[in-house]
Amino acid sequence: MISLPEEKILYSEIQKKLFYIIPEKWESIFLYASVIDMPNQKPVGEMYFYYLPKGIIKKKFVNGYEIPNIFNIDEEQYSKLITDVYNLIKLLRERFIKTKKKVWSNISISIENFQFKIEFDYEDLKKSPFGSYERHVIWRYKYLEEDKTALSRKDKKIIEIYEQYAKSHTISRKDMYVEGIYKLPLKNIIDFEKTLSVEEAIARSKESTPKEQEKKKIGFFKKNKQEKNVEEEPEKEVTYTNQILNWKK
Repeated sequence: MISLPEEKILYSEIQKKLFYIIPEKWESIFLYASVIDMPNQKPVGEMYFYYLPKGIIKKKFVNGYEIPNIFNIDEEQYSKLITDVYNLIKLLRERFIKTKKKVWSNISISIENFQFKIEFDYEDLKKSPFGSYERHVIWRYKYLEEDKTALSRKDKKIIEIYEQYAKSHTISRKDMYVEGIYKLPLKNIIDFEKTLSVEEAIARSKESTPKEQEKKKIGFFKKNKQEKNVEEEPEKEVTYTNQILNWKK
């Protein structure tokens, strides 16, 4: 899929934002976002992302919305950073509206093995037999390669229904764009990115006194004010449900 220079700039900005908000070394990042056009209403959408920590021992994917609790980061400020990522994705779609014949409804981004890959899906989500929660479960199963046997009974049933549905229905076409990842050195939201793992951060968080934890949060707040990449104000009507970013323009 051919992308214009303006779109490539947005790809790089999305990469940089994601690199910034993940506070430790990682193997891969996966993100899903949707923008759904509603008749006679403003668009709605959602976003979630996961990353796999780097390490010799096999680790599990970390839900991006759990980062503030794990690393003791100010949740409100972190929410603004996540909204910045989603705002870039909205801008990307607006760019497609101006330049493409057909516009995607949702995207899946993967960053691993020094590659940035973005998959454009044109499915009409308003007509999908699967709701928001079901799509989240299916997406994790497909992209994070979750073990079906380890899922809850409810989620396992959703996957079984999806697999039967996929056998008898044509899956909507998808376009793909791949490029090398943004390689310039970037700062992360906290300084101990290169020294602490998730497990170590959890242990340190438990050992810290309430006063020390408050100091960390205050320091993060001040750092954000100085960071040029987070000057944009987020959309006002942003809510969080089940750690999924729900957006209404």
